[in-house]
Amino acid sequence: MLRASADEPDEVDPSPTPADVARLLNGMPLDGLDPDVLLVALRAAVDNARYWQEPDGEDVLAATPEVRTSLARVAASIAASGLAGWWATPIEWTSQLSVVFDDPASRTPIAQAATRTLSRWRDGAVEEEARALRERPADPRAAWSGTWWSTPPRDLTRTTRRLGAHGPVGLWLVEDAYDWERATVRSIDVPGGASVYEVDGPEAWSELCRRFPLEVTASRRHDWFRTTGAADRWVIPDWVRVAEEFDAVHVTTAGYLTTAGRPVAVVEGDISSVLAGWNPDETYWLTDPPPATEPHQRWHRLDDTWQVDPS
Repeated sequence: MLRASADEPDEVDPSPTPADVARLLNGMPLDGLDPDVLLVALRAAVDNARYWQEPDGEDVLAATPEVRTSLARVAASIAASGLAGWWATPIEWTSQLSVVFDDPASRTPIAQAATRTLSRWRDGAVEEEARALRERPADPRAAWSGTWWSTPPRDLTRTTRRLGAHGPVGLWLVEDAYDWERATVRSIDVPGGASVYEVDGPEAWSELCRRFPLEVTASRRHDWFRTTGAADRWVIPDWVRVAEEFDAVHVTTAGYLTTAGRPVAVVEGDISSVLAGWNPDETYWLTDPPPATEPHQRWHRLDDTWQVDPS
């Protein structure tokens, strides 16, 4: 905050360099790490994910060599602490929870089989790409926006693991979230023989796109150019074809942190993709998993934290 006064000289606008910021980071103590601190930090990172605009000032600052080196110290401390061990683990088979927020936009008006949902999604994606090819300019710098996510259709069942008393990860880590105040949490019985594709980093996402490509260059080029600076041809997984081989796709938290928002090479020098719109530890079910027999729970948000309703 700056101020001007007749009795005092004007204050000089501070202009710290990346090296100044790096020195402050290097002097920050890291002995106060605990699971709650890491959850708050992870939540902040997810809240700030944006795939429809250029990187903001904090993004640019964090990407400078000096600050990246200092942040590597923070990352090494987190990794050594053992507190983030679940970030790199595959789907938690014994506890999968579905979260539905009290928001009309989050609900499916009519329950449909996964196969029908996927078929309708693919028809819509192909139609959107053809329309964008006809109507939108090829210049990626043009002021156009549209569909920017690369997830399966959101009407499918989505689950995350439980974090002890915090409840499901899906309550806390949501990209492009709204100010929801209440949610319903249901357990999902994971079929014992389910085939789950694990996205644990860029290579796994690249392989999924390479095996089941669906081109979306015309419909994604403007948004993904702004967020990544790349003007490649773009693909996403064709979820109809993925469903022919896998029952679900799970993005680990580490996979999210190392992949989301970056251009991932699918065919080197020619075709890329972006993991966009996913949430950490999220599993999309491409089939219809049976609901658990346990009763659902109601949760509410109080002072920016989620709590289960009293029984």
